[in-house]
Amino acid sequence: MRKLSGLVFLFLLLAALSYGQTTSISGVVTDPSGAVLPNANITVTNTQTGLSRTDTSDSQGRFTIPQLPPGVYSLKATAPGFAEMTINNVELQVNLPITQLVKFEKLGSTATTVQVEAAATQINTVDASLGNVITSQAIVELPSFARNVANLLTFQPGVAYFGKSDGSDDRNGSVNGGRSDQSNITLDGADVNFQSSRAAFNSVLRVTPDSVEEFRTTTTNGGADTGRGSGADISLVTRSGTNDAHGALYEYRRGTETAANSFFNNRNGVARPVLLINLFGGAVGGPIKRNKAFFFTNFEGRRDASATSVSRNVPAENLKQGIINYRDTKGNRTSIGPAELKAAEPLGIGVSQAALDVLKRYPVGNNPTFGNSDNLNFIG
Repeated sequence: MRKLSGLVFLFLLLAALSYGQTTSISGVVTDPSGAVLPNANITVTNTQTGLSRTDTSDSQGRFTIPQLPPGVYSLKATAPGFAEMTINNVELQVNLPITQLVKFEKLGSTATTVQVEAAATQINTVDASLGNVITSQAIVELPSFARNVANLLTFQPGVAYFGKSDGSDDRNGSVNGGRSDQSNITLDGADVNFQSSRAAFNSVLRVTPDSVEEFRTTTTNGGADTGRGSGADISLVTRSGTNDAHGALYEYRRGTETAANSFFNNRNGVARPVLLINLFGGAVGGPIKRNKAFFFTNFEGRRDASATSVSRNVPAENLKQGIINYRDTKGNRTSIGPAELKAAEPLGIGVSQAALDVLKRYPVGNNPTFGNSDNLNFIG
């Protein structure tokens, strides 16, 4: 019984995940005169994976095929006494249901086929939600800091970025005036919100751009399945393999040679700090069995090496030689050397050479404005 319960839970989980990354197509079938046509067979086929689904138009000529994975489809319509109608390049995008009009062009036998190219622009006429879909090619080509896919939300209308300059707030964004923590991010239907910080433009899983098929944002009027806050609803869909084998290798590098030094470093002769960011990886996908099973994998590595300039108190050069500066009772600056210190000390031990060796390991000071109050023995 326990094993059966586990299998049922796994099935429900997979069903929930698959539902969260699907879309649908619906429409009306008409004859050449524009009258609705019932009992027409509608078949949609994914041109990349071979997935096929069918439906039959009702008495009002309407058809609906729900829960289709995003992709490019071919729609074929057949009805007795009419030439077969084929509509190519029907692009279905995640969480963006589309309406497709199917109009038979002429009478004829089923041996005759009429092919039509679908329009590239899809308009959502099913619900009142507003948002955009960014496809895999744009995801890879658009610039994004640290290759964080969720940051693409900043390209959408109604999104404001207002991070605090002191770095105390990393949520730093608002959608249509909503609070920064009201956005919702899902990956293949699973919640991947950064719960500890509720960041507006970050997910708890850093998804690589090369593993994302689509990035869908709903900024206004989200449906009951997504609208859980006043901010944006972000849906990420991972890439899948297809009937064709594809692969990619990439590397992105930022070196110190492209960085600029600060004004104060240049003035004090300090070399520009090291800044190396190296991103590299590869992706490969293809069929395990054509039209049945597919695989896709992506690896990405990151190597960073960086330094920064900071101000610290270091021993002045005279202190490294055992010379101590001080001010006498009249306020005049004076100094005392190792010989005087040894003579003034009751035990006559003098300055420790080991301590001087440690002090000499500190770098030479180059900022006299940063030190103790009068820079007697320390310098910045």
